[in-house]
Amino acid sequence: MRAVVQRVTEASVTVAGETVGSILGPGLCVLVGVTHDDTPETAAALARKLWSLRILEGEKSCSDLGAPLLVISQFTLYGDARKGRRPTWNGAAPGPVAEPLVDEVVARLRALGATVATGRFGADMKVSLVNDGPFTVLLEI
Repeated sequence: MRAVVQRVTEASVTVAGETVGSILGPGLCVLVGVTHDDTPETAAALARKLWSLRILEGEKSCSDLGAPLLVISQFTLYGDARKGRRPTWNGAAPGPVAEPLVDEVVARLRALGATVATGRFGADMKVSLVNDGPFTVLLEI
């Protein structure tokens, strides 16, 4: 799994003009990509890492502050544009594989005690956020 994690003061995602998920920070906006060999165990490891990652103000984690997370599926994180001008998406797992694993990340975060908002898998989403810092990290699990 691959995740782009941004420290935010606020974030939201809309689908067809309807807000489907939003958080007020401090918190994290997390774009999650799934590849072919990811498993529920990979999803659990990502959830634990996100919950305990000390990137909020004062080197605190979401678990330290009870900070919310907005988790959004993002298959394009596995795009490969090394050749030519058009990315390939061969590294991204297909929807029937990826969706349950993104759901598993969310479920595991909630089981840890996190407040989690989400996007809508496979939808044309518009993401708005205020990146605090700016502070962005890439995680590979």
